[in-house]
Amino acid sequence: MRRAHVALFASLALGVSTLAACGSDSLEEGGGGSGQESGEQTEVEVDDEVAKLVPKDLEGATLNIGSDASYAPNEFLGDDGKTVEGMDVDLFDAAAAKMGLETKWTNAPFDALILGVSSDKYDMAVSSFTINEERKKQVSMISYFDAGTQWVVPKGNEGKIDPDDACGKSIGVQKGTVQIDDLDARSKQCEKDGKKPIKQVVDQEQSKVTASLISGKTEAMLADSPIALYAVKQNDAELESLGDIYDSAPYGIVVPKEDTEFGEAIAAAFESMKEDGTYDEILEKWGNESGGIDEFTVNP
Repeated sequence: MRRAHVALFASLALGVSTLAACGSDSLEEGGGGSGQESGEQTEVEVDDEVAKLVPKDLEGATLNIGSDASYAPNEFLGDDGKTVEGMDVDLFDAAAAKMGLETKWTNAPFDALILGVSSDKYDMAVSSFTINEERKKQVSMISYFDAGTQWVVPKGNEGKIDPDDACGKSIGVQKGTVQIDDLDARSKQCEKDGKKPIKQVVDQEQSKVTASLISGKTEAMLADSPIALYAVKQNDAELESLGDIYDSAPYGIVVPKEDTEFGEAIAAAFESMKEDGTYDEILEKWGNESGGIDEFTVNP
């Protein structure tokens, strides 16, 4: 996955702007404020053909969307400390407008989002979810962006961190992300080779993972490529990227397992955005053009 718009980031001098039922009430969750109407929205007109695909029980609805707003530039809290902003917000607000729907964003811990969708706490979740088979067993996912994994180290890499031999090193990672599986596999290989396992320093929020690296608590971190590279850009005096992006895979918007009809409407909305240039315009705004895709699919 998954972020000097966030007050926490400012206090740490990071300089980083750092998964239902229709129309459900906003929820107050840990790790952020209660649900808020999204901030600035891209001006997008309803696409009548796309709107026709929206299930009847959702027509004209305000969607309650769960998101972990600690993952800049994809999703983060705005200057007011409550409003969820970012690339994912702009993208899905535009898709919702194409469908004739409204949105309300609720900040919540990343590892609670899929359960939140499955249990009807949220209509859906939009939070830099990498699509994988384990998640598709629980929910349906609509592809909208491509991202991989990127390692980050302190400037100069004085610790001589090597992702292929990080045995015994303290590595930061966000809870619930695909990067946990990555580190688990690497650590098991270390032990097979008779070396010390990787010391995983797991935090609930990506902002804390980044802060730990800057402060020297960890020796490296890994995260989704847009987030890792954004952290490097905002903290170029302290951090640098290490190696190439790998394991690229699509991000997916999360909806309840049975809501594939709604998923098809979402995919059609993104196709409409691609055709009229809105999709590429939003990616360019956030400096993420390289992750753009041409086909939007339900459960690829």
